[in-house]
Amino acid sequence: MEFHAQLAGRKEKETKSGKPYLEITLADSTGSLTLKAWADHAQYGQLSELKEGAGLAVDGQFTRNQWGIDGSPWSFSLLDPNAMQQLLAGDPATLARQNADYADIEGFVASLHDPRLKALCAHFLNVFGDRFRRTAAARRNHHARRGGLVEHVAQMMRSANAIAGVYPALNRDLMLAGVLFHDCGKLWENTYPESGFTQGFQLSGEMLGHIPLGIELVNKLWRDLQEGPEHESWKALSPSSELVRLHLLHLVASHHGTHEFGSPTLPRTPEAYALHHIDNLDAKYEMMKDAYAKANELAPGILERQFPLPSNLVVPLPSFVQSD
Repeated sequence: MEFHAQLAGRKEKETKSGKPYLEITLADSTGSLTLKAWADHAQYGQLSELKEGAGLAVDGQFTRNQWGIDGSPWSFSLLDPNAMQQLLAGDPATLARQNADYADIEGFVASLHDPRLKALCAHFLNVFGDRFRRTAAARRNHHARRGGLVEHVAQMMRSANAIAGVYPALNRDLMLAGVLFHDCGKLWENTYPESGFTQGFQLSGEMLGHIPLGIELVNKLWRDLQEGPEHESWKALSPSSELVRLHLLHLVASHHGTHEFGSPTLPRTPEAYALHHIDNLDAKYEMMKDAYAKANELAPGILERQFPLPSNLVVPLPSFVQSD
């Protein structure tokens, strides 16, 4: 089989017996995989000299074992400019899904009733929409791909909207805005370049983390709106704009749920508790979906544990279908 990918990383390693090999990381819009190139590989020298970011057409027979993906034999050629452009545009199915997710996010923002939260969310999408659309939700474990944050936020918004219908006392506007902003700091922690599938590292992301960065961004966007003409009319609104801002910041600050997992404060409102559990549910569901797709079967219906899930998985029960 042949597939196209970008060279995302290369490490020179040795086996315990001292045999050299290269660990090659390949990436596209759907994720990444790692292949080993042993010293006797016909293109070992070329692989050693390739610059990261090169586009490759990889061809071979591939299997999965306990050490990962193994190709035997496999070879590569460089992509021409047209093929590279198609690669960077993304897998058509993934691109279509993410475009639909982004449209849903825009729709939820347009449905907000609180003019302050609506303006703040729209301002974020207007200023940072392009960066948002190429950011991952994480470096690994869940939605760890270009555009993964859009997928994560869209699904969380759908869940928040549904839960607000079941618990009408919840502030729907606040929850939807909280979902949009809860991971906005990851635009400086888990983002991708405009023409690549490798997450870079930035000092701000490393030294502060996405929660403090998210709090800073919300405050910056809020200050932007205070300079606009609509701000004067907001002074008569209830609850006060300052209280709305504070509750939104609390959702960003508390969404990890515990100090142990990085939240500087604990959830203290119904919306904060709901947001934390919606976030955790979507992340866990994505991890399980990935695990079902790649885990080895240990016994009929039992699949091998996949990190970071705590245990082996069991094949889920199919939905009941009424027979004719």
